[in-house]
Amino acid sequence: MATFIFILTAYLIGSLSFAVIVSRAFGLPDPHTYGSGNPGATNVLRSGRKAAALLTLVGDGAKGWLAVFLATQMGPAWHFAQESGDIGLAAVALAVFVGHLYPVFFGFRGGKGVATVLGVLLAINPWLGLGALGTWLVIAVFFRISSLAAIIAAIFAPLYDVWLSGPRLMTIAVALISLLLIYRHKLNIQRLLSGEEGRIGNSRSPATANSSEPAEVKPRQQDS
Repeated sequence: MATFIFILTAYLIGSLSFAVIVSRAFGLPDPHTYGSGNPGATNVLRSGRKAAALLTLVGDGAKGWLAVFLATQMGPAWHFAQESGDIGLAAVALAVFVGHLYPVFFGFRGGKGVATVLGVLLAINPWLGLGALGTWLVIAVFFRISSLAAIIAAIFAPLYDVWLSGPRLMTIAVALISLLLIYRHKLNIQRLLSGEEGRIGNSRSPATANSSEPAEVKPRQQDS
């Protein structure tokens, strides 16, 4: 029972879409209705409100970290580890990410999960999270393509986990999370292959944040 409770809690935490929550708090349009239509920090930034984008980024990252942290810290009191062992913690890590991708509170329309994955990895092992973040930064600096940086970091994350801790059940969870993240970037991959993917720093038309009418959705705009 404890295993089910922690996995369900992780999914519900992941289902808190901070792009939508923060946008409502700031009186901004729903992030599904403008830019890429992706409820994430990059798209919220198109509203022109940097503070809202930052809060979205921090919130999405923090929820990934929190779900895994709660399982590791509160699990012993609930006999979580004794009941499910390593597979339970791996399932919690996967559940919070699936919650972000398919949030029950927001019609199962979630984001791509880059910030949430970083939070999960930092909770699993701070060095694992920093390794993935470092990879993202290196690719982003040299190629100036956020989506490419996210995809490359996702590919390397399971390898970093093996290097740091050896093959284990958590490695399988990290690999599944990475595969899901790459899948969510399928349109970005198509644009990368066709040379149409946008670059970091390119000018974009921001969403009409102060208008009561939703901004036009432009699916070709880049999100990481």
